[in-house]
Amino acid sequence: MATFVDHVTLHLRAGNGGNGCVSVKREKFKPLAGPDGGNGGGGGDLVLVADPSTTTLLGYHRSPHRSSDNGGPGMGDHRNGHNGDMRELMVPIGTVVKDVEGNQLLDMNEPGLRLIVAPGGQGGLGNAALASTKRKAPGFALLGTLGWEGDVYLELKTVADVALVGYPSAGKSSLIAAMSAARPKIADYPFTTLHPNLGVVESGESRYTIADVPGLIEGASEGKGLGLEFLRHVERCTALLHVLDCATLEPGRDPISDLDVILGELDAYPVPEGQKPLLQRSQLIALNKIDVPEGRELASFVKADLEARGYRVFEISSVTHEGLKQLNYALAEVVEQGRAEAAAAEAKKPRIIIRPKAVDEGGFVIKVEGGTFGNIYRILGTKPERWIQQTDFTNDEAVGFLADRLAKLGIENELYKSGAIAGSTVIIGPGHGVVFDWEPTLTSTAELITAPRGTDSRLDEPKRRTSNERREEYFGRMDAKSSARAELIREREAGMWQTGEEEYNEDVRLADVELTTDGAVASSDTSPADEDETEVDSDTAEADQK
Repeated sequence: MATFVDHVTLHLRAGNGGNGCVSVKREKFKPLAGPDGGNGGGGGDLVLVADPSTTTLLGYHRSPHRSSDNGGPGMGDHRNGHNGDMRELMVPIGTVVKDVEGNQLLDMNEPGLRLIVAPGGQGGLGNAALASTKRKAPGFALLGTLGWEGDVYLELKTVADVALVGYPSAGKSSLIAAMSAARPKIADYPFTTLHPNLGVVESGESRYTIADVPGLIEGASEGKGLGLEFLRHVERCTALLHVLDCATLEPGRDPISDLDVILGELDAYPVPEGQKPLLQRSQLIALNKIDVPEGRELASFVKADLEARGYRVFEISSVTHEGLKQLNYALAEVVEQGRAEAAAAEAKKPRIIIRPKAVDEGGFVIKVEGGTFGNIYRILGTKPERWIQQTDFTNDEAVGFLADRLAKLGIENELYKSGAIAGSTVIIGPGHGVVFDWEPTLTSTAELITAPRGTDSRLDEPKRRTSNERREEYFGRMDAKSSARAELIREREAGMWQTGEEEYNEDVRLADVELTTDGAVASSDTSPADEDETEVDSDTAEADQK
């Protein structure tokens, strides 16, 4: 199981802002007492803090997903939503923060240094805050914006004064254990040290830290062994202490050849811009393991050659502590000298003035992109993108408020300059964004005239007709009606069609003819018996009258 992690990718999500509230105050005798919707609370921030008590990024390696609380929504009676709690993420001193593209955001090399790496969303305004002399009772509120969401890369570079470098099993871990209270893992096989170890050493009134990094081998700067992964911890050191093994049993190795290999790897390692190359820093040599007779003899043999190169050489033994006192004083002297130089350079550095970016900065950019059905105009900017998030598109009044804000920002003028016309496709924000068809707001319409120079399409409208023109048009319509009427009469006389009244009269005539024919037939069919019965009835009627 890993116990030390010096680089990790964090997946962060800051809290979202709360929505504003739409509310109208209602009480006895005051049914409409005015808007009283509160504002939404802001989302919680994610803050990185350089903590001296934190030594590794192991906690973030095991749980890289971190988030903060959302802001509360606004409520009626002017009650604002609660703000999301800010969450602090403790990191070791010397942590370098980078974005996903590898750009450095901050080097947290000072205790207590803070960086808001993921700002929370902004709370939306309620309708009470949106009320004005022209907008007495807004029927809408602004929505809360989304908190920042993304990944950041943390890289730990150990902050130490002296770095112990050398081949594996050269005795570096034994040396740091002998000079400080650090207790690294010590064994008789290569690459025992798998992560840097820090130790604090006191020398008189001076105190400094030493770092034991994993052993270097030939090709470490190209990725061989563990050197490339941990060479970053040497970048911040003031001095380098080369620990050379004088009792090695490997064939083809000796202190001078080991030193040449280590120097070549340090020279090939690139340091960040502005830092001193590794080989230009103070360097001392410790010939270790002189407690072994062959090691003492070899150390005495190569010491003169190393001193001839200009190095300060010390014969030491991590087991018997021989020569450690002299080495301790020499390292303290080098560290104090390096601190004095750093202080002088710090005093000469120009003062850094950080000017925060204005919150209400209205910068935006319009990019023209080619599409299948014509150009697409994309608007990118902090304000337009934030306003889009704050707009409730289900509310027509909120959409009108957004249109007014965009017009005041000058977006319509820039769209016109970019070649947009009414009906052009406009996208606000990156990616898919919010797509709509541009309908310019007409004020004087002078800025939207697209007629050629020297002409004005507004002056080309048809003039009012004169009396003679109207008279001629009227007579022409009357003549056309007369001609059409005469044509209809000719067709009717020819029997091509009949009017409704003529058809009705013809139907009545045919019905009368049928009735007359039926009556004549009935009279001819009457029998003699029926005639006698008729005569008897008439006689009876005369007798009754008498």
